[in-house]
Amino acid sequence: MRDPRATMPPAAWLRRHAPLIAPGARVLDLAAGHGRNARFLASLGHDVVAVDRDADALSALAGVARVATRVLDLETPSWPLAGERFDAIVVNHYLHRPSFDAMLAMLSDSGVLIYETFAAGNEAFGRPSNPAFLLAAGELLERTRGRLAVVSYEEGRVDRAGGAAVIQRLAAVGRHYARPWPLPEARDTGAEW
Repeated sequence: MRDPRATMPPAAWLRRHAPLIAPGARVLDLAAGHGRNARFLASLGHDVVAVDRDADALSALAGVARVATRVLDLETPSWPLAGERFDAIVVNHYLHRPSFDAMLAMLSDSGVLIYETFAAGNEAFGRPSNPAFLLAAGELLERTRGRLAVVSYEEGRVDRAGGAAVIQRLAAVGRHYARPWPLPEARDTGAEW
């Protein structure tokens, strides 16, 4: 029986910002898990490298066109992807601060970073609750300041299936990004300006 996580839809933040990625891009899906985002990116015509330490999870991507998988431990002292370059990097629900700079170094100067993970305050709603896995207030903005131009950023509580969570989301582009920004449609949160 196929694991239902292998057929989950891609992350909404990724769907919203995928138009930023140039056609036919080489994309890294970092901590890809069962590959819901890798599958989506491949369906758009991108060549995806899906990386995770869980070989069983990555096996859900076996035979998916335009997706190459790599079983790697991303938390070793030596960054396992050093020297590689990508046109886009996608991260969903993963944080390992010691490798953040090494990850950014792999992004081309005209590349796209689409990142979403849990933030401080999430401990009130469940896992993850360890501060090592929760972004501090504004941390994604600080880590990319001076390196990337922010297209879109969100931080705060979200309600989702299974309960609430506290997240940070960032979509940003490199300093040599030359395509017009296909800005995502703003969502009305009901808040006053």
